[in-house]
Amino acid sequence: MRRIAVYGKGGIGKSTTVGNVSAAMAESGLRVMQIGCDPKADSTRAVAGRAIPTVLDTIREDPDAELGDLVHEGRGGVLCVECGGPRPGRGCAGRGIIAAFEKLEELDAIGTYHPDVILYDVLGDVVCGGFAMPIRNGYARDVFVVTSGEMMSLYAASNIAGAVADMRNEGYARLGGLIQNSRGVRDEDSLVDRAASEMGVPVIMRLPRDPSVQRCEEAVTTVVSGEPDSPMASNYRELTKRILSA
Repeated sequence: MRRIAVYGKGGIGKSTTVGNVSAAMAESGLRVMQIGCDPKADSTRAVAGRAIPTVLDTIREDPDAELGDLVHEGRGGVLCVECGGPRPGRGCAGRGIIAAFEKLEELDAIGTYHPDVILYDVLGDVVCGGFAMPIRNGYARDVFVVTSGEMMSLYAASNIAGAVADMRNEGYARLGGLIQNSRGVRDEDSLVDRAASEMGVPVIMRLPRDPSVQRCEEAVTTVVSGEPDSPMASNYRELTKRILSA
């Protein structure tokens, strides 16, 4: 079983990327579980075709909730989970991720569903204990960072790379590379290449700007499902192959 964590600055297109990778993996016959670790709880929306209840909200209302109340099947059989988080100003979002992971372990989600791949979609602006959870304790072996050539996006990517490097010495995850979600920044390719070189990792894929992404987001679907014959769907399938072979 592959465990892959995808990080990135908020608003960089990380969840869109992860959702399309999940859809492409499922399309290839893999059993995929996508776990959203962003307190906005919108990671799986395009895959599920709707907003699903979060783990934290569900167990808050019913401490005896069963696994089927926390894991929801999306398009292509993708198993969708949203950790969720506290209401703004009411607690630590990182602690919410930890609580959700512990509940999924308690209910033996892995042993019940037997996924071939688990994709963790993680906000990369903050590297506190909760947000670092997927790259600790064996949760994820491989880490990829979605970035653009924008300064703050590259800054977030550098922070994640540093965190992974620190934890690698403890036997945790490794940084597999950067995924460039292009924004049309001047000299974007060279900026991302330079950052990747400084981190000592490859740029595994450059995703172009494409209007199909916005169209499918408005339709609450992935590009792979909503416009399967489009060039952008082919790009996401190629990215999926590169992630799995990295």
